[in-house]
Amino acid sequence: MNTHEWGPTRWARNGDVRLAFDTLAGTSGGEPLLLVMGLGVSRAWWPDGLCRTLAEYGFAVARYDQRDAGESTHLPAAKARLPVAALLARRGEAYTAEDMADDAAAVLDGLGWESAHLVGVSLGGAVAQRVAVRHPDRVRTLTSISAVPGDVGGLRTLRYIHLPALARLSRMKFPNTKEGAIQASLAVDRFCASPAYPFDEREARARAERLADAGARDTQAQSRQIGAQWRGAAISTITVPTLVLHGRDDPLIRPSAASAIASRIPGARLVTLPGVGHDIPAPVWHTVAAEVRGLADSPTGSAEPR
Repeated sequence: MNTHEWGPTRWARNGDVRLAFDTLAGTSGGEPLLLVMGLGVSRAWWPDGLCRTLAEYGFAVARYDQRDAGESTHLPAAKARLPVAALLARRGEAYTAEDMADDAAAVLDGLGWESAHLVGVSLGGAVAQRVAVRHPDRVRTLTSISAVPGDVGGLRTLRYIHLPALARLSRMKFPNTKEGAIQASLAVDRFCASPAYPFDEREARARAERLADAGARDTQAQSRQIGAQWRGAAISTITVPTLVLHGRDDPLIRPSAASAIASRIPGARLVTLPGVGHDIPAPVWHTVAAEVRGLADSPTGSAEPR
């Protein structure tokens, strides 16, 4: 998909934070669906092919940069310099997880959507869960992919994370240059790649060059995001139809995290993806889109009739 197939960058505001978002061209007639990206990186990390596939299944697709990512507002430096240290801290240094949930609601306002289907991956999956807790009237359905339970933090998170892998990612050092951003993005792609599907080094490098996203090496921004503490209600209070997707071979988040989410959200459906890592490879795009479509078509899965 070419960049021009996305509409122009637009802006939403939550207090002093500006949030960049855009929409997939030609999909305005579909059901509203908002994508929430993971730790530190921009909205452009969503595979264009997956976005196109979701559109083919009847969704109007929008995506946004979380605070401290992409074109959205970046906050001042925090004390914790590495994501692992920020994860284990007792309190966030910059903002709360509630603030990040409110960002999503602000983007929905900017889109003019009263409610939407939410799809979040990795940290974005946890944020999407929190939006469903904090703003249930704004969420038609919730799809959480490769995420930890949205109401755990600090030491309680460790049971769900391959900590040595996170530490290894955190310790990677790259130059503060465009080439450093490309190297970091490529390293993250390699790490997250699904073992059952071939890793195309040439395509991965071309993608990293297209993105030129500094978020993959910005451990300060990652630390602020991952250190944001949730003080809200438990995810067991979520009432919207929920789908939990997780790769069986995820090198970062243990599949037990998905089981925990699904067991605690009433009526949630758990789907594990064989051979999939901490990414969403092309061979499973239609599987993911079909599952999200099935959730939306469930008796209580859509706020409005199709």
